[in-house]
Amino acid sequence: MSRSEKRNRFIILAMALGLLMSSLDNTITSAAISHMIKDIGGFESMSWVFTSYVLAATSTMLIFGKMSDLFGRKLFYLLGITIFLIGSALCGVAQSIEQLIAFRALQGIGSGALFPITFTILFTLSSDPKYSARISGVFAGIFGLSSIAGPQVGTLLSDYLGWRWCFYVNVPIGLLSLFTLLFSLKESRSHTKPKIDYWGTATLIVACIAVMLALEWGGKAYEWSSWQIISLFALAGIVGIAFILVERHAQEPILPFQIFQNRMVVATCIACLSQGAIMFAAITYLPIFAVVVLGYPNSNSVLTPLMLSLTGGAVVFGMLQTKFSFRALMAFSMLACVVSSILLMYVSTGISFFYLTLLMILFGFAAIGPLMSVAQNAIVHSVDKPYIGISSSIVGFCRNLGGVLGASITAAVVNQNYASIVSTGASLHGISSEKVAYLLNPEVLMREPLKIEPSVHSFLSDSLGSAINHGYIVGLIFAVIGFFSVLYAGPGKLERHQKSVES
Repeated sequence: MSRSEKRNRFIILAMALGLLMSSLDNTITSAAISHMIKDIGGFESMSWVFTSYVLAATSTMLIFGKMSDLFGRKLFYLLGITIFLIGSALCGVAQSIEQLIAFRALQGIGSGALFPITFTILFTLSSDPKYSARISGVFAGIFGLSSIAGPQVGTLLSDYLGWRWCFYVNVPIGLLSLFTLLFSLKESRSHTKPKIDYWGTATLIVACIAVMLALEWGGKAYEWSSWQIISLFALAGIVGIAFILVERHAQEPILPFQIFQNRMVVATCIACLSQGAIMFAAITYLPIFAVVVLGYPNSNSVLTPLMLSLTGGAVVFGMLQTKFSFRALMAFSMLACVVSSILLMYVSTGISFFYLTLLMILFGFAAIGPLMSVAQNAIVHSVDKPYIGISSSIVGFCRNLGGVLGASITAAVVNQNYASIVSTGASLHGISSEKVAYLLNPEVLMREPLKIEPSVHSFLSDSLGSAINHGYIVGLIFAVIGFFSVLYAGPGKLERHQKSVES
């Protein structure tokens, strides 16, 4: 084994540890949230423990991607993991929900660097297309597998060591990744001083946060027609226009618009946004459907086959990239999203466990999994070398933005349908108009099922099931949009640009 190959193995180890740590974090936290609330309180602000993280990660992802192109991947990966570790340690010592939310946002900023730069560094290790395909598939598999392991790890740590260890556990893993990369990755530096796009950075952050807050709060904290939500969308639109104007004249724009002249980049961005919308909406409502509608004791029997098959799909389709075009693989994935969304729309209380498991395997392996590895390669091998960092960031950015968009629109559809069905049938089941508003909250069915009369509970669970079925129409629409977008992409293969990616 050559010295270069040995060095690459250490780099891959460092990247794997960093990605595992950051991707485990949210699922570990979700399993420990009840322990956190019992200790430091703040039930009414619980959702912000997750929202602050996603907001910070998404709004900084493109910025870190661009900075890594200008100043070096190693520098900004080390910076990102350092910020993440500081945020993790501070989360572990948080004494209030407000402190925890603030420190989670700090974690999110660090995570905004880790995911895109991880894949950027991996793509620069070798010009062999088979190597790129295999390694991207494996790392996408790590990302998917962490979704399965996270809840179990979080539960064990919370029960035996305390919820604070859900954050402390990041520190040794992150330090090992940091020092391994510090001594194994040698990176050449630019001799010219790059120009930083300060105005582009500021307008991008404001526009991202405004639109994501509007989507997060709309229909929940505020009505969609409220002045707060309209103002946030208006702010996002105005600042977004300012961002475009700034970027058109910036010497080193945060988001170089010339990369969107490539059809593959445009198509992959739309596909990733669609995938994010479908995946996050499904992950949000599948556990509710399994527990409340189907009567399962927990959601593991639904999410475990989904996440395992997602991991398998990412690995298998990662290896298929050298045999089929990006367009063919992404079109297959989007078509599977269409089929899966239609099948989810017709899932009823009479569904067998075997059929539901097969549906989850189809959804994970064929619909969601393939794009986890294919999208990164499709974009990176369609742009010039100076734009590898920002192009890797775009994938995660579009997926996160699509996730917030899909989950918000699906929630609006589900809530509206649920309210309509329950309000219409309430009198037939002896439910007073005063009690309807209380029962319209789906959490009542999950937290207090024994306090509801069996006939009323059956009516409510059936109503919620029908409402969730209607919600998957949103996923179907996104799947159709994603399918037609990838047909627009050029038929590029992994070998096409292999010589432009150098170690």
